[in-house]
Amino acid sequence: MNTLDLHVGRLGRNARAGLMDAFREAIRTGRLAPGTRLPSSRVLANDLGLGRNTVVRAYSELINEGWLMGQHGSGTEVARRAAEPAPGREPPRPPRARPQLVHDLRPGRPDLSSFPREEWIRAVKRTVSTAPFEAFGYTNPHGRSELREVIARYLARARGLRARAGNVVVCGGAAEGLRLVAAVLLKAGVTTVAVEEFGLQTQREALLKAGLDVVPIPVDADGADVSTLDEVAPGAVLLTPSHQFPLGVALHSDRRAAVVDWARRRGTLIIEDDYDGEFRYDRSPVGALQGLDHDHVIYLGTASKSLAPGLRLGWLVVPDHLVGAIVAEKGWAEETVGFVNQLAMTDFVESGAYDRHIRTMRAQYRRRREQLVGMIAQHARVTGMSAGLHVVVDQPGRTGAELVRRAAREQLTVEPLDFFRHPASTSDRDGMAIGFAAPSASAWSGALDALVRTLSNDRRGAG
Repeated sequence: MNTLDLHVGRLGRNARAGLMDAFREAIRTGRLAPGTRLPSSRVLANDLGLGRNTVVRAYSELINEGWLMGQHGSGTEVARRAAEPAPGREPPRPPRARPQLVHDLRPGRPDLSSFPREEWIRAVKRTVSTAPFEAFGYTNPHGRSELREVIARYLARARGLRARAGNVVVCGGAAEGLRLVAAVLLKAGVTTVAVEEFGLQTQREALLKAGLDVVPIPVDADGADVSTLDEVAPGAVLLTPSHQFPLGVALHSDRRAAVVDWARRRGTLIIEDDYDGEFRYDRSPVGALQGLDHDHVIYLGTASKSLAPGLRLGWLVVPDHLVGAIVAEKGWAEETVGFVNQLAMTDFVESGAYDRHIRTMRAQYRRRREQLVGMIAQHARVTGMSAGLHVVVDQPGRTGAELVRRAAREQLTVEPLDFFRHPASTSDRDGMAIGFAAPSASAWSGALDALVRTLSNDRRGAG
C-alpha cells in the first residue's frame, strides 16, 4: 500500500502498534482521505511482509478507535469522521463563495440537452456488436476507414468539399486538429500564420505554443480583409470564411477568390475552420472554401457544435501532399478518438440520423435567434448574419465590459468582444457575443428575460 510504504522499515518488534501509528498519521495528514477503501487484511499483510493476524488486529483496534469503519462483506475504509488537521496546522478555510451564474449565453456552445441519446445508443449497439476484433486494438492515427469514407461523402454533399477518404484524418476535436497542422507547418519552415483580428484566443495560443508567430488581419462587413496578406506575407492564414467567429459575417465571394489566388501565387496554405457551417437559417449554407482549391486549403471540421463537444470528434481534410506529414505527426502514441465513437458516428451518418438531427437543431436554433432578436431589438443593435449559434450585440453609450458586468448581476454569462480581440488589433468594435443555443428548452425563457433586463434602458445599477 503506497501511502504506508515509508513506515514499513520502522514497524519494529511491535509491528501491530507501528502499523496503527502509520495509519493514524496517514489519515491525519490527508494521505488517506475519508471514504478511502483499504485492501483486505490478506493483501496488506502480503504487501508489508506481516502476519495476517497482525493486520487483522490493527484493523480491529483502529475501527474501535474510530479511525476506520468496516462491515462484514463490505471491506474496510477510512471513517468519514476521522479526517482532522495535522497537529499545529489550521484546517483549510473554505473558498469564498462566487456569484452563481445561472444562465449561460456564451457563444459557441450547443444545447447539450438535445443530444440524440437514443439514436446514439442504437448506433453504438449496432456497431460494437458487429465490429471486427481488430477494432478493439490500438486505433490507427489516420482514423477508421469506415468513418473517413462516410465523412468524405457527407462533406462533399453538405459542404461542397472535394475530397477522398484518404484525405480525411480523424482527430480529437478541432483543438487537436489545429495543433497537428501547426506542428506540420513549423516543420515545413513556416514561421508566421495570419489570423482574423477577432477569433478564438485558444487557437492563437495553440499556434504560439507550436512556435509560430500570429499576426492579425482586419475584419469588416465582407469578412477578413485578405488584401493585407501580401503585406503581412505569412506562410499560412487561418480563416472562418462561412461564418466569421465571432463577428458573424461571411467572407465575400470576391475575397474568397482572392485568398485562393494568394495561396496559389505564394505557395501557401489556408486553414479553414468550418465550425458551424451547417447552421444557416435564411438561405442554403455557403459552401466550404476547400471546394475552390483542395491543394491549398486544409479543412478543419468538428461535431462539437452539431452534436456535442464531449465526443471529442473532429476531422481534417488535407491536401494529398500533407496527409503523410499529418498522420506521422499524430503518431501511434497520440491519444485519438476511440473506435466506439468513430464507428457510432459512421452509423449515425449512414443511417440518416445525423441529417435528421441537424434539421431539428437548425429549426430550434432559428426560432431561438428570431426570439432573441425580436425581444432585444428595441434595446440594442444586433449584427451578424442569420447563422450559427450566436449574435453580436452592442449598445450606444455602454461598453462591452459594462454590459458583461450588468449581465452578471442578472446571473447571466456572456462574453465581451474584447475577449476575442487579437492584442495587436486596431479595431474599435465593441459589444458582446451572445450565444442562444446552450440553455435547455426549460431554461431558455429565463435566460432571455435576464438578457432583456441586462439591456434595459433602466440604468439603475449600471456598472
